[in-house]
Amino acid sequence: MADAQTHVDERTVKLQVAAARQEESGQGIARLSRASLSEIGAMEGDVLEITGKTVTVARAVLAYDEDEGLQVIRLDGLQRGNAEVGSGDHVVVRKTESRPAQRVVFAPAQKDMRLQGPSAALKRNFFARPMVQGDLVATTGQQQVADIPPQLRRMFDAPAYALTQIRLNVVSTTPRGIVHIDENTEVELREVFEEAHDARGDVNYDDVGGMSDTIRQLREMVELPLRYPELFTRLGVAPPKGVLLHGPPGTGKTRLAQAVANESEANFFTINGPEIMGSGYGESEKALREVFEEATKAAPAIVFIDEIDSIAPKRSQVHGEAEKRLVAQLLTLMDGIDSRAHVVVIAATNRPDAIDEALRRPGRFDREIVIGVPDEAGRREILGIHTRGMPLGSKVDLGELARTTHGFVGADLAALTREAAIEAVRRIMPRLDLEARTIPTEVLEELQVLREDFVAALKRVQPSAMREVMVQVPNIGWADIGGLDDAQLKLKEGVELPLKNPEAFHKLGIRSAKGFLLYGPPGTGKTLLAKAVAKEAEANFISIKSSDLLSKWYGESEQQIARLFARARQVAPCVIFIDEIDSLVPARGMGGGGGEPQVTSRVVNTILAEMDGMEELQSVVLIGATNRPALVDPALLRPGRFDELVYVGTPDEAGREHILGIHTSKMPLADDVSLRDVAARTERFTGADLEDVVRRAGLTAIRKRGAEVEQVRREDFEDALEDSRATVTEEMEAEYERMKGELKKRAMELTPIGFIAPGMVESRRERKHGD
Repeated sequence: MADAQTHVDERTVKLQVAAARQEESGQGIARLSRASLSEIGAMEGDVLEITGKTVTVARAVLAYDEDEGLQVIRLDGLQRGNAEVGSGDHVVVRKTESRPAQRVVFAPAQKDMRLQGPSAALKRNFFARPMVQGDLVATTGQQQVADIPPQLRRMFDAPAYALTQIRLNVVSTTPRGIVHIDENTEVELREVFEEAHDARGDVNYDDVGGMSDTIRQLREMVELPLRYPELFTRLGVAPPKGVLLHGPPGTGKTRLAQAVANESEANFFTINGPEIMGSGYGESEKALREVFEEATKAAPAIVFIDEIDSIAPKRSQVHGEAEKRLVAQLLTLMDGIDSRAHVVVIAATNRPDAIDEALRRPGRFDREIVIGVPDEAGRREILGIHTRGMPLGSKVDLGELARTTHGFVGADLAALTREAAIEAVRRIMPRLDLEARTIPTEVLEELQVLREDFVAALKRVQPSAMREVMVQVPNIGWADIGGLDDAQLKLKEGVELPLKNPEAFHKLGIRSAKGFLLYGPPGTGKTLLAKAVAKEAEANFISIKSSDLLSKWYGESEQQIARLFARARQVAPCVIFIDEIDSLVPARGMGGGGGEPQVTSRVVNTILAEMDGMEELQSVVLIGATNRPALVDPALLRPGRFDELVYVGTPDEAGREHILGIHTSKMPLADDVSLRDVAARTERFTGADLEDVVRRAGLTAIRKRGAEVEQVRREDFEDALEDSRATVTEEMEAEYERMKGELKKRAMELTPIGFIAPGMVESRRERKHGD
C-alpha cells in the first residue's frame, strides 16, 4: 500500500477539504494554494499523498483564484471517497513520487456492469494518472480543464474510453504503492464487479447538477446534526428532524438523497412508499416501526422515504382506517425525540399538497426544500455530468444545448445524452461485424458524438415537466414573415427584449409586458408572429386551443388554466399562445343564464387572476389572437393584462412582394415572372391569400405541362390570379380601422362594440359562391 512508499519530502500540511467543480470530477487532480504547495516543497504537476482515514493520491494543480490564501484543498467526490473524508474534514498532504506500473488490474465499480474492451484504450485514458490499490477512478472524455499546466495536458487530451463515464476499482498494482500508467504498463480489465469496501461507486455530490444552493441547505440540515450533535446541545436547541424535498418528477430528489447518504458517514435506510403497505391488520405500522428502530440502533442514520404521499396522505381525504393508522404511526415516530437523537428523516414527493398537514410542521419536517426545473446554468452543469466520459465532437457546444433545452429536468437531459449516444452508435452500425461480437479498435477510435446527434436527439426528447401540454421551440423566425413590420417591432420590444435582457428592465425599475392581443382579419399571420417571437426570444412555446381548456365538469376548466400557467412558470421563459381567444374569454354578462356563460365567466375570472394575481408571471408572456376583438372581455384589455393591442392588418405592396418571395423561395421561376407585378395586382390580399396564389400557380403549371414541368411561368400566375380574390373586403378594412381607435376605450366599458358589418357577411357569401 501507499505507506510502503518512500516519501520525497517529510514536510506536511493540514488542509480542509472542499468540493471541486463538477467539470473536474474524475480527472485525478487536487487544487491547493501556492502557499500550501510551497510549504511542502511541491510544484504543479507533482504527485501528492492525501491522508484522511485512508490514503489516496492526486496531481497538484494551483487553486482557483477565490481560494488563494485559504487553507483548503479541492477534491472531487471520488477522491473524497478514496480518502474516506467529507467536505469540511481535514486531511494531511505531503509531496511524494509515483513509480511506473508494470501491471494494473481494474474491475467495474457497479454491480450491474459488465465491461469488455481493448486495454490499450483504457491505458490511454489513464495515462500518467497516479493511483494506489483500492482507489476508485473514472474514465473521462476530452475536456478542457482550466489552468492545467503543460506537463499535465496530455492526461486530458486522451481519447474517451466509452460513451459515458465508467467508474473502476483499482484491484491491484505491480509494484505495490503509488504508481502511474506509462507506455510499458500492462493493463487488465476484469469483466465483472468486485466488491469495494464501501458504496463509493454510487452517487456523490459531483453527480448532482444545478443544485448548489439545495446541497448547501441539505448539508446544514442533515450533516451538521449527525456529525456535530454537541453543537445543538451547547446551543440548547433540538436538532432538525426532517427535510421534505418536493418538486416536479425527474428533478433529482431521490438522487440527491443518495448523494447525501454516500457523502455523510451516516447509515442509510430506505422506505419506498408502496412497499411498506401490508395486507394484515397493523402490518404496515409494524414494518414502519422496525425501520425506525433499526435506524436508531445504527445511529447516526438517515431514513429516506420516497413517494411519501403514498403512505401519508391527508387523513381527511382517505376512507380506509389502515391509511389513517399509518399516518398516525409516522407522526408518533417522528415525535420520538429521545430515541431519535441522531436520526434524520428525508422524504421526497412530487405532490406536497397531498401529504397530511400534521407532517408539515416544524418538529417533524423542519424544512421544505423545493427542487425545481433547473435554469440555464443548472442545465449546463447537468449536461457536463452526463457527457463526462463521452467523446464529444469539436462542434458540440454544451452552452448552446443548455440554452435550447428550456423546461428540461435532469432526467430529460440524461435521456437527451443517451439518445445522442445512440445516434452515434447507429452511424457506425454498418461497419460492425455482429458475429464477431467485438468492435474493431479503429472504429472505436473514430466514434464521436457530434452536434448533429444532439440535434436529432432533441427531436425525440420532450421536457417531462410539460408532457401534458404541447411545448415546442418553433422553427419560424422573423425572416419567414413579411409585411408585418409594425407588429414585429412591437413584439420585439415587448417580448424578445425582456425575455433576453430582463436586467435592463430591472435597472430602470419598470416591468415587462404580460400579454399581447393580436387582432386583425383572418389569414394575416397572427399565429406566425407568435411562433416567430418565441423562437427569436429563445423561449418555449405552448400553443393551446380553447377546446383543450373548456370542460363540462364544474371547476375543471379553471383547474386546466391554473395548471397551464403553473407549467409555463416551471419552463420559463415561455410564451403561451391562445388562438381564437374570443371563444375562451368572451365578455361577461352577455348571453342568457345557461351553463355555458357561467363557465366562460369563471374562465375569464381565472385568467384575470393568473395574469395579475398574487403569483407574478416571471418570464411568461401570454399572446392571444382573434379576428373578433369586440367579443373579448373588456377587463382583459387594460394595461397589466393585455398591455399591447397589436393590429395585424393586410400587408402593403412591399410586404406582399416579400411574402411572395418567401413562398416562392423553393419554386423554380421563369425569367418572365415578376413578383413585384404580382404584388401590385394583389391589393388587400393577406399572407394566406398570397400563399394560395403561389400554390395555384404551381398547380396550373403541372396541369398544363405535366409532372415533368421545370419552371413556373408568368402565364401560370396570370391564371392563378384570375381564380383568386382577396379575403378582406373594403368594408372589413374600414371596420377594423374604426375598431383600432375604439378598442382603446373598451377597458372602461362593459358593452362590446358592434363588430360584423353587413358588407362583411355579404362578401363572405359572395366568396363562398364564387369558389
